[in-house]
Amino acid sequence: MTFNGWIQIALFCAIVVALARPLGGYIARVMEGERTLLAPLLGPVERLLYAGAGVNQRREQHWLAYTVAMLAFNAAGFVFLFALQRVQGLLPGNPMQMGAVAPDSAFNTAVSFVTNTNWQGYGGESTMGYLIQMAGLTVQNFVSAATGIAVAMALIRGFSRASAQTVGNFWADLTRATLYILLPLSILCALFYVSQGVTQTLGAYIEATTLEGAKQTIAVGPTASQLAIKMLGTNGGGFFNANSAHPFENPTALTNLVQMVSIFAIGAALTNVFGRMVGDERQGWAIFAAMGVLFLAGVAVAYWAEANGNPAFAALGIEGGNMEGKEVRFGIAMSALFAVVTTAASCGAVNAMLDSFMPLGGLVPLVNMQLGEVIIGGVGAGLYGMLLFVILAIFIAGLMVGRTPEYVGKKIEAKEVKMTMLAVLSLPLAILGFTALAIVLPSGLASLANAGPHGYSEVLYAYTSGAANNGSAFAGLSANTPWYNVTIGLAMLMGRFLVIVPVMAIAGSLATKKTVPASIGTFPTDGGLFVGLLVGVVLIVGGLTYFPALAVGPVVEHFAMLAGQSF
Repeated sequence: MTFNGWIQIALFCAIVVALARPLGGYIARVMEGERTLLAPLLGPVERLLYAGAGVNQRREQHWLAYTVAMLAFNAAGFVFLFALQRVQGLLPGNPMQMGAVAPDSAFNTAVSFVTNTNWQGYGGESTMGYLIQMAGLTVQNFVSAATGIAVAMALIRGFSRASAQTVGNFWADLTRATLYILLPLSILCALFYVSQGVTQTLGAYIEATTLEGAKQTIAVGPTASQLAIKMLGTNGGGFFNANSAHPFENPTALTNLVQMVSIFAIGAALTNVFGRMVGDERQGWAIFAAMGVLFLAGVAVAYWAEANGNPAFAALGIEGGNMEGKEVRFGIAMSALFAVVTTAASCGAVNAMLDSFMPLGGLVPLVNMQLGEVIIGGVGAGLYGMLLFVILAIFIAGLMVGRTPEYVGKKIEAKEVKMTMLAVLSLPLAILGFTALAIVLPSGLASLANAGPHGYSEVLYAYTSGAANNGSAFAGLSANTPWYNVTIGLAMLMGRFLVIVPVMAIAGSLATKKTVPASIGTFPTDGGLFVGLLVGVVLIVGGLTYFPALAVGPVVEHFAMLAGQSF
């Protein structure tokens, strides 16, 4: 580890903290329908969209109607994207004449982009034409991220409203999140990326002649426009197979920094939105602080592991840490930071190959996802995921003092705790259940490139990434097979919608309750004690759930490495 590396990490953290409050204020005004600087320009467009869709944006919905609208919209998106892939060979905007995507891969990809996972079992530049990339994948990058913001807003309204029967209008929330937040920020980022050398063209791939006289095909395409929203929307799917390690997708140290900041910006700002809407910004900062503690711990472990490298090389006199699978233009510090950022949020973009990380370096991304990706988390999903743990923490605090717990004036009772447990348990059901099947069935084992604990970690990582709606991977697993396409697709659906539905039920339940004034027995939730309790609950729940699985994967691999054995 170097002083320069820590300075770069500190700079990244400072930028994220500085953006949280102003961006949070803007998002809060947009999502509540208040006038903003962009209203004169985008207001007519918003009203035109409502008129065209036959939506009355002022008519709010009961939580059940809100949920049904959200599920129907996402189901339609899945069908549309699946169909686009299956008829790709007949469509325009396909200069390289890509054929139809196989049914199992099309299913996996459609589920992946609808659930904001963007897991890719295929090579982007060799499978998807430009029309599919833009009209299919990029569109879902926008609306899946907007769906996450909408659900988070519904839950926030549940906490902030009193004796209400509605939690907002899904169509209005979806439109405002897309039109006023995601689209303007994406345009700005795309223009910046183009200025730095990221490709943006509808032309065919380039044929080049190497110095040896061989012919080489250089893939290009409308990369910058997809790159912008894949980062801001914490989607992560790469235009190129190498993702943000590709020089056409992440050419400079500056684009690397902007991409990492983009991944965290909206998720961090939503904690401030929560504080504003419940009438106490300190509540939002407390949640942000808990996220920050978990994030910094992960960065420290990952950077330390990668900077130390493999002791087998040190014994040979080779120093400098682990550079395998990393780009020289980023180095160890920025590769480790990017890996933690992308898995703390549900992004999944990578600027280094995680399969080449040290065992403990690879452990950190796994743990980030298995904790529910509540460390900033996906756009919207990180906040409502952390609020589930807030409910658990408050419930535990209430048990300790023997009174009904309350949070920001709302009593946390049996229904909220039951719904919280349903949501929290859906991830381990998908992760551990499918992993157990894959490591004993021939169809699962056939895709492994490595034996021993590392091969097991590749499978565990795949289902963790799918269920946590992340999309990153240990690349040693050949996952583009019917078994993995279908089962990871199911894991993605479980990790997304088996969480969202209970969250919406909690939002509806809380909205109907009266606000209870704080009393001498109210547990303060805006200070260090609560932050510590919340961090402890997240770690304890995660540890009790996943430690046995991690112990036979990256943990045992680490001790085997110290004993001189590698896999």
